[in-house]
Amino acid sequence: MAENLLTASLAAPETPPAAPAVTSSAGADAMPPIPEKFRDPETGALRVEALLKSYLELERRLSAPPAAPDLDRAGLLKALGVPDAPEGYGIACDHGLFEPDADINRRLHGAGFSPEQAQLVYDLAAERLVPLVQELAAEFQAEREVERLVAHFGGEETWREISRQLLSWGGRNLPPAALAGLATTYEGVMALHRMMTGAEPSALARPPGPSAGDGDAELQALMRDPRYWRDRDPAIVARVTEGFQRLYPGQG
Repeated sequence: MAENLLTASLAAPETPPAAPAVTSSAGADAMPPIPEKFRDPETGALRVEALLKSYLELERRLSAPPAAPDLDRAGLLKALGVPDAPEGYGIACDHGLFEPDADINRRLHGAGFSPEQAQLVYDLAAERLVPLVQELAAEFQAEREVERLVAHFGGEETWREISRQLLSWGGRNLPPAALAGLATTYEGVMALHRMMTGAEPSALARPPGPSAGDGDAELQALMRDPRYWRDRDPAIVARVTEGFQRLYPGQG
């Protein structure tokens, strides 16, 4: 029986048209040949999904940061500028508050600190920690000095009254800087008390009476010298006492 061409055509599966052959040409508008991995092996058509996937992967690689060199820890520390030994730091302590510490430098080196980072640790210590320690030490010393004064004058109540009298007398008779300096130490407060009670000439204050010219000016300069009212330098004290007795005999 002859085959029904119409029904045979309807029953047969449709065959997709073949992809047009891609040819190369030397012309300016010629399409470059498509790599085999982007061709459909059966039809030769362009595989758009494969091409897009490859493009996205290329874009990801180009935008990624460069990979770090494959170095071991020693090589990495050397690349960062860490010296071979703690002695290579060369820490500067020009402020004079403290000196580089070998044990601290060893710990900084073990942690991989660069010379700049190690120097920053010392700079921060000088900037923040040392003033704090000095303040705490001054407060501690002041508490000990007050305890000595309380014990010397026989109790808290007596000391409070005497301290009030000292401030009042010193404010009337001494330069502010001298009073402030004397009030910072036990020895200074005791010297101030001796001046107030007459047990020691109050040479810091200008004595009454007519001026004695240049000798008086020299004496006043010595009295304002911190080495006298703060440090109680024996040589300065002797000069002040001698000048006081020479210019104002019979006083003190």
